Parts: sequence; C-alpha cells; structure tokens
Amino acid sequence: MTPPVEQELNNGVPHSARIWNYWLGGKDNYEADRELGQRMAEMFPQIVDIARASRQFQARAVRHLAGEAGIRQFLDLGTGLPTAEATHQVAQAAAPASRVVYVDHDPIVLAHARALLTSGPEGATDYVHADLTDAPTVLREAARTLDLTQPVAVLLMSTLGHVADDAQAAALVRSYLDALPSGSHLVLCDTIETPLTKAGSDEYADGGAVPYVSRPQEVVASFADGLELLSPGFGSITLWRPETPPTGDPVEQWGFVGVKP
Repeated sequence: MTPPVEQELNNGVPHSARIWNYWLGGKDNYEADRELGQRMAEMFPQIVDIARASRQFQARAVRHLAGEAGIRQFLDLGTGLPTAEATHQVAQAAAPASRVVYVDHDPIVLAHARALLTSGPEGATDYVHADLTDAPTVLREAARTLDLTQPVAVLLMSTLGHVADDAQAAALVRSYLDALPSGSHLVLCDTIETPLTKAGSDEYADGGAVPYVSRPQEVVASFADGLELLSPGFGSITLWRPETPPTGDPVEQWGFVGVKP
C-alpha cells in the first residue's frame, strides 16, 4: 500500500467527497461542505438526485459485473467516503472471492477507508492513497492486490470532471485501459453540460472547492472509444438497467459500462 502523503485536513475548505456525502444524507462533512452543498442544491436541485443515482448506478453495474459477467477484480478510482453498498460489499455479495482496490488521496477518506473498507474472508480489499491521475503509481500499488494480467473492472464514478482538459481526461482513461487485458471493463459516469449544470460547476468553483467541469454528451461518450458498450449503451444513468421503473426525469448524469475487446 502506498505510504500516505502528509496532508493537513482543512475543514474550512469545501471538499468534493464531503459535499457528496452531504448530498447523500451522510454526516461526514463540515460546515463549509454543507454551505456550498446547500447553495448548489438550491441552484441545481437535481444534484441531490444525481448523487443518489450515481451510487445506485454503481451498485447495479458492479452487481452485474461480479455476477453475470464473472469479473472478480475491481479498481475504484476516486473512492470518496464509504457509503452503503460500497463496491466491495456489492461485489463480494455476488462473488465472495472478489478483490477490490480503492483509490483516493483525501486524508479523511483515508481514515474512513482504513476503518470501514474491510473484506470478507474469501476476497480482498485494499486502499491506495494516491491521486488517480497518477496512473503508473496507482497501477503499481494496485498490483499488490489485483492480478493485472486478468480482467479488471475500472470505476470512474463522477470523478473525471476534476480533470478539466478533455484530451488529458481521455488520455487518463486510456492509460488505465491500455494496462489491462481483454475482458476488462470500464464503468464511467459524469455530468452532462447544460446551462444549469454549467452554472452549478461555476458555483462549485467559486465556493472554494476544487473545480469540477461538466462536459457535452459527445465528449463523455468519447471516453468509451474502442470499447464494446453493454446494453443499453450510453445515456442517463437512471436508465441503465433499473431494478424498478424509474420515476421523474432522467438525471443529467450520463454513463456507460464498456468491455475491452
């Protein structure tokens, strides 16, 4: 496991993992997180639905991959704070031998991960304390737990918006997929750019948090280049294999599950 990078926890500056936790109804957040989270929710009320839909999409995708697709290894990039139905819980419920590596670089996430992200006896769970944009380090450390010569499911859930440049974001996705064998999967979702989501991104940056960009549909779709998309393909995550009929408008968070041929 990568030795933790010394970072000072500044609870006066809003942080994406803690704001997300606030939108999900959690308690692992501070006043600065709640203030910015509330302002964003007032400006763009669907953000709360997006946060919840993202977690539900992730659980459905992992359940499918560990079950029907037979994937036994998962690399969760930009873990965030642990919540119900975390990746290892869903994967190991379907396949107890699943091995899961979480990646994040926030100190409060590290503290929670050490305490809560524990594996069942047949599988394995590990945590890499690193920046997901440093793919060589992440892959080197993940290889302590995962066999990278065998298929791996890579999860990029509402995190790629922190890489502002489209070309750099695409290159980052390729750097992970190129290191993995045929049969590996990518689960990805991100916010689609609309006037409301763009205003929300601007408010987020103005509020002191690390900027997060929304992207046009075609740019997010391009991150699947070279992959074979699982049905129903690319679209709002509320429409990806829902377990109950969706209600309300589809969220402006779009994604896909793709397999490397």
